[in-house]
Amino acid sequence: MKILVLCTGNSARSILLESILTHRSEGRIKAWSAGSKPTGQVHPQSLILLEQMGFPTVGLTSQSWDDFEAPDAPVMDAVITVCGSAAEEQCPYWPGAPVRAHWGVEDPAAAPKDAQPAAFLAAYEQLHARASTWFSLPFETMTPTERQTALNKIGQS
Repeated sequence: MKILVLCTGNSARSILLESILTHRSEGRIKAWSAGSKPTGQVHPQSLILLEQMGFPTVGLTSQSWDDFEAPDAPVMDAVITVCGSAAEEQCPYWPGAPVRAHWGVEDPAAAPKDAQPAAFLAAYEQLHARASTWFSLPFETMTPTERQTALNKIGQS
């Protein structure tokens, strides 16, 4: 399954979920992440946390979602947005995906610098729990409607 994870800045939450989906799904998912207004670099705390959790960090980039509109871009099976509700954060919308879901998580990069390690860990744990629920399902054999329902339910947990 191919999943695109979207957020505004593509430096923290979307990077975390991209890594979790790709590296903890036992080969069942390939994920990418992008942003509507990418910061241009992965947040250093994202890289620190991912390394602590045993994830590879080489090749992680903060990139524009425009990269995934190109004719040679992979065709996605699902798009998951991860923007939170604090500060009236506007979440990007991706047209045309067969399945779209929202798994909102507050932005750990918005936390005060001394609180960021804990904020990033909390975001990681929330995203990891949701991804683990998804991994427990037979999503390969689900219809698009079943996938949509399951992804939405997970996002509300």
